[in-house]
Order: sequence, then structure tokens, then C-alpha cells
Amino acid sequence: MKEIILLKSGEIALKGLNRSTFEDIMAKNARRRLQPLGEFKIWHAQSTTYVQPLTEGVDMDEAVRRLQTVFGIVAVTKSCVVEKDFSVICPAAAEYFAEQLTAARTFKVEAKRSDKAFPMKSPEISRELGGYLLSRFHHLKVKVEQPEITITVEIREQGAYIHADQLPGAGGIPVGTGGRAMLLLSGGIDSPVAGYMMAKRGLEIAAVHFASPPYTSDRARQKVLDLAQELTPYTGRIRLFVVPFTKLQELLRERCPEDYFTILMRRYMMRVAERIALREDCGALITGESLGQVASQTMQAIGCTDLACKLPVLRPCIGMDKEEIVRISRKIETFETSILPYEDCCTVFTPRHPKTKPTVAAVEAIEAEMAIPEELVAEAAEQAELNIIRY
Repeated sequence: MKEIILLKSGEIALKGLNRSTFEDIMAKNARRRLQPLGEFKIWHAQSTTYVQPLTEGVDMDEAVRRLQTVFGIVAVTKSCVVEKDFSVICPAAAEYFAEQLTAARTFKVEAKRSDKAFPMKSPEISRELGGYLLSRFHHLKVKVEQPEITITVEIREQGAYIHADQLPGAGGIPVGTGGRAMLLLSGGIDSPVAGYMMAKRGLEIAAVHFASPPYTSDRARQKVLDLAQELTPYTGRIRLFVVPFTKLQELLRERCPEDYFTILMRRYMMRVAERIALREDCGALITGESLGQVASQTMQAIGCTDLACKLPVLRPCIGMDKEEIVRISRKIETFETSILPYEDCCTVFTPRHPKTKPTVAAVEAIEAEMAIPEELVAEAAEQAELNIIRY
């Protein structure tokens, strides 16, 4: 029995003349995710994307699982494909869903007839197929509202497609349709969520992490590499830059007032990240900041941070509370890694009473007095170690 995967897209349908471009990029991303499993043919027709395995013995359940992480797809379902002959459709449905129908107690049948040349109308298909299945599985009962299993028959031009309930996809729009941005990836909960959310809006993600050995450990560095790896099912390949930040951080500790340390450190991180971002052809920076969550994330502090660079800074978590962010981190399976007790450089030299309402004038005056050479920013960016994280 021939088996295929059907994909439904969401926002892509609203893209007008650009729709085919979005569909092609989504297909490219899907093909890349499926590549380790074998060869697949992917094409679009009648508001559906078809994914057909060309390799024998493909794990179709794993293929579905992988496709559920491809942005642009809102629903995924396995389907068997047979000829448009009702005498073939009935036994095929019984065979394809034998295990599920044996285990279930209630079911219903839905039909969609997009090929109007097919002699039976949708209600008739549902009624007759339902009767056939009741004759084969005597324990079953029809339940229109919330049945345990719904079997759908779609009569299309290419054939009859028989499938069960659709599984949710990742939604959003395909990665690579919105440009490229640089994620400031710490070891915490928020920044991986921020990267995920911006990838969902079509951005290709690169990442930068700041390490301060010996104050931060190799385990802390590995934790960030693991977080990047956990993001790749959604983002695809990530170019992760690990910046040696010790020299700049020690200079800041020596030369700036303690209560301004965090905001000034953030400004220098943004400068380094911007240099790498421009080199990597990124059009924006991404951070995991949430307004008011910590002292460096007040409106005034964020305003001072933004003025340290010229690229726009995207903050998808800005209006979310911690519970919302944690919920997403659990969904994308980064939470358990994020809470490992290996601290990043943001926790090094943390002031006892950080400034929560800094002014731009005060911050710029302190920076001028510190006189930290811009060459150190360039040096940190140049010395960043590149790690290519593949899915």
C-alpha cells in the first residue's frame, strides 16, 4: 500500500504572488530535515504539499516527527493513496487503520470530494464507508462529536487519500524567507526561546555566546553548544560564535562604577555582536530580554543598550512573563539544558545594587572616562571561535 505525507501550510496561503517562493523554501527546509531518512519527492498541489518517500523502508513516523518542526507547516498527516474506486477505498481504509480501529471504541468518517467527477458525493462516501467499517469492526460505534478516531477520505485529482487526524505543525513561515539575524545566546532559559520565536517568523539564525574563562567553565560553554543543537530542528544549521570576553570584562570591572557594570557590559556585548553580525550578513540582533525581569531589562536600561549599536534589536520575549517563556522552552525541549547549574559570563562580577534607571548621558560619560580602546572590541570579534551546529 502506497503511503505519503500530507502537509498543510498556514500564512503562506496569504502571500499572494510570493506564495510559490515561500512554498519552495518550505519544501527545501523539509527536504533537508528528511535527508538522513532517505530520498523524498516533494510537490505542491491544491493547497497541499505532498511528501512521497522514494527510498524503501523509510521510517514514516520519524519523518512526520521531523516535519512537525519545519516552520510554515501547520498540520502533518500520514495517508495511504489508492485509486479513485470506492470498491478499493473501503478495504484499503480497513487495512490501513486496522490497529487503531481495533483499539478504538468510537469513530466517524469524513469525506472531501475536490474531484467533482467522482460519482459519489461527500455525505454518501462518509455514510457508505462508515457502514463498511462497522461491518468489519463490530465493536465500534459512530460518534459524531469527539470520536476516538476520525478517518478522512479526500478525493483528489491524483487519487484517493485516506488518513486519520492531522498532527499539529510548527506554524509560522519558513526559515530563510525573512533574512538573517544574530542571536545573543546565553546559557539561560530566555535566549533559546527568543531564537526559536524569530526563526518562526522566517529568520535564519546565527548565534554569538560570550565566554569568560577562567570565570566560566568548559561545562558552561558546552551547555550553550547543546542549546544551539536543541534549536536546530526548528532553525536548521546555526553558525555559533564563542567570543573570548575575559579581557573586556576585567577592564570593565576595574574602570567602571559597580552599579553601572551590568549595563556597560551589555553595551560592549552588543558592540561585539554587531561586528560579527555585519560580517555574517545579519540584518538585526536578537536578545531574550523581558521587560522588568531583571535590573538590566528595565525600559531605561534597554534604551541605553540599544544605543550602543546601529542594527535593530529584536526582543520577541519583551512582553512575556517567565511562566510563558518556560512553557515555550519546555515545548522546544531546551528547558532542561537551560537550568543546568553552569553559569555564563552575565553572572560574573554581578553588582550588589545594579543601576535600574540609567540615563544615556551618564552611561556615555562613564564610557568616555573609562577609555576602553575600540580595538579590544574588534579583537574580541575577530577572535570569536566558530562552531557550526548541524541538525
